[in-house]
Amino acid sequence: MGKQLVIVLHCLILLLFLPLLLKAQDTTTAGLPVQWTLQQCFDYAMKNNIQLNSLRLSRLSAEQDLLLSRAAKLPNLNGTATQNINGGKSVSAGGGIGSYEITPSGAYGVNSNVTLYQGGYLNYDIKQKSLQTQVAGLNVATQMNDITVLITQAYLNILLAGENIVYVKDVVTTSEAQVKQGQQQYDVGTIALIGLVQLQAQLSNDRYLLTTAQNQYRQNKLVLKQLLQLPSNYDFEIVSPDTLISSTHLYALQEVQDSALANRPEVKSSELGVEVSSFNLAKAKTGYLPTLTAGGGLGSSYNGGSASSSYFKQLDNNFYQQIGLTLSVPIFTRRVVKTNVEKAKIEVDQSKLTLKDTRTNLSQTIEQSYINVLNAQAQYDAAVEQLKYSQEGYRIATEQLKVGAANIVVFLQQKNLYIQALQSYIQAKYNAALNIRIYDFYRGTPVKL
Repeated sequence: MGKQLVIVLHCLILLLFLPLLLKAQDTTTAGLPVQWTLQQCFDYAMKNNIQLNSLRLSRLSAEQDLLLSRAAKLPNLNGTATQNINGGKSVSAGGGIGSYEITPSGAYGVNSNVTLYQGGYLNYDIKQKSLQTQVAGLNVATQMNDITVLITQAYLNILLAGENIVYVKDVVTTSEAQVKQGQQQYDVGTIALIGLVQLQAQLSNDRYLLTTAQNQYRQNKLVLKQLLQLPSNYDFEIVSPDTLISSTHLYALQEVQDSALANRPEVKSSELGVEVSSFNLAKAKTGYLPTLTAGGGLGSSYNGGSASSSYFKQLDNNFYQQIGLTLSVPIFTRRVVKTNVEKAKIEVDQSKLTLKDTRTNLSQTIEQSYINVLNAQAQYDAAVEQLKYSQEGYRIATEQLKVGAANIVVFLQQKNLYIQALQSYIQAKYNAALNIRIYDFYRGTPVKL
């Protein structure tokens, strides 16, 4: 009885808090659309992607470094205040020890310094930080391009799986009708039992294909959800375009490579990286040059033990002003400057290699994309032709089956050929659509369906 009471109480608590839990879950998906277009996927990812936002924060940090570098040319200003309390026994004129006395004292001042000349270090540093800010912005653009390609691929994979489900469902429906017809023919003795069993086995295989297609659809949706970093409890659908329009014009490989090398952010980032390292070398060389700074200060002090003048009189009498120049000339730095210069030269060479590697990889990637487009278009043309004849063969075999003039084995062979051709056609269609969009994207054409 006690256990039953505990179970009842748990159920009541769950019923009380279930609306709150559901409401908390709803808030995580509030404002999210039920159906997503490809452009909505792009817009959402560009705003909410964690890696992208992390790079944006890095850019903000680079901007702060630039502001700090510019401020280094300004004079600083520091204020100081010292207040002391001194205690001790006084000594009389005759040498006797007097009473214990406490006397205050203090000093106050302001000082400022400004660098007048440092071999151009400050100017080089400002230019370098400015370039690093641009590099940080280009890193954001590079990540946006990468996300665009991944989302496009995931989106088209969902469309592919969805279309495959539609066709396989139609195949299953047809198989069910064929099994029903086969049962009728078996009942009247038109076909043997083995023929009916083969039709039933084919229906089971078609249902298996449908289950596989549905599982692939769910898996592809999960990939897109993870790319968009959507909540786990959120379900969505994507908008299927009326037609999957593909560009019929294939730009020349050299034209696309030239356009990408001139405009892609990863190339511009590497080019700026060479300039950044060059400024780092220039900064290192300033270590051989003298540094000239100007400084000044104002201050005053007082001593409470002085009976000759008051507090404000002492501050007035002790008021001082100081201004001066400091020249620092490096004579022997124990190879510190030389090492910095040599390491900066190595960094310049390394950045040039990075630029060359970036250009080479991009050119090779575009060339591979070009080959992928050619292959995909050839496969699509072949798949269209294959589907045309296998569909006709399957139609003829189906008509023969209806009138009892077809061999079951031959019919099933024609049907399997049709299913394979259909799946190859769907795969080739979306593969061609994806590859041509990626290839055009390297040229600078926005991705659209």
